[in-house]
Amino acid sequence: MKAKKLLTISRKSKQEDKQEKNKKSEYRQEILKKIEQLEKEGKFDVDVEDDPPTIVLTPENIDYLRKKMTSKLKRVFANEVGERFLDNLLKNNKLIIKDVKGMENLNKVSTGAIVTCNHFNPFDCFTIEKIFRMSGKIEEKRLYKVIREGNYTNFPGLYGFFFRNCDTLPLSSNKRTMVEFMKAVDTLLQKGDFILIYPEQSMWWNYRKPKPLKHGAFKMAVRNNVPVIPIFITMEDSDKIDGEGYPIQEYTVNIAEPIYPDENLSTRENMEIMLNKNFEVWKQIYEDFYGIPLEYTTEIEKENVNV
Repeated sequence: MKAKKLLTISRKSKQEDKQEKNKKSEYRQEILKKIEQLEKEGKFDVDVEDDPPTIVLTPENIDYLRKKMTSKLKRVFANEVGERFLDNLLKNNKLIIKDVKGMENLNKVSTGAIVTCNHFNPFDCFTIEKIFRMSGKIEEKRLYKVIREGNYTNFPGLYGFFFRNCDTLPLSSNKRTMVEFMKAVDTLLQKGDFILIYPEQSMWWNYRKPKPLKHGAFKMAVRNNVPVIPIFITMEDSDKIDGEGYPIQEYTVNIAEPIYPDENLSTRENMEIMLNKNFEVWKQIYEDFYGIPLEYTTEIEKENVNV
């Protein structure tokens, strides 16, 4: 009787696992449909994931520069846990970094810098963190990551813990908080740290094309007279399947030449030129790697997509 009962439980467990996998796959299929539709509509900056609702971040609830002792201790602990988590992802092929090109472009920057990257997976921030550690820059500076407000204020579980404590700079819909955000950005860049920003704004799962860029990252670079280091991650299907039934991607991390502000130009002119240079670099990497021209399924004025 006990053996039969255990067998029944085992069968139920397998059925439940299969149902859960199918459920996740259906969710991912819906996400891909959303991405396809948004590209047709030209709404490149719209997020597609079912993230937790945003809770407004107010100034008293954020210590951007980790001045408080509790903030410092949490950061140390979170970074230690995060490093082990990252190593585990790599060890188990949940995250695959196949190649890194242009590491010298990261190493040549001794000042603070804005690091830009395409945003297509929650793990791409771990990829940049790994590259930062490989470069040896961690010995002399920190890599901060700009994140969305809701990821800081209302994201559950381990990821929420990382979002709140692993050298992150959350945006906010509160104007007073954004004043503090900009002060922190200025302080960190002048100190010589790197700040990772996703200028596309939205995260589209495994979307391979570069999306139109927002000006914020370039404004921060210009006002602090620091370079932008463009990184574009290209990807290929591996022979491993993830929990949602899709191939795990093998990443090639492409680090381009730093883009510097021109002191003879105005802030607005610099922002526009740097943004366009960043996009052109990404576009070139995309076309060289995939061997196809960058084309979208929607008709948008060229200046709106930086092409």
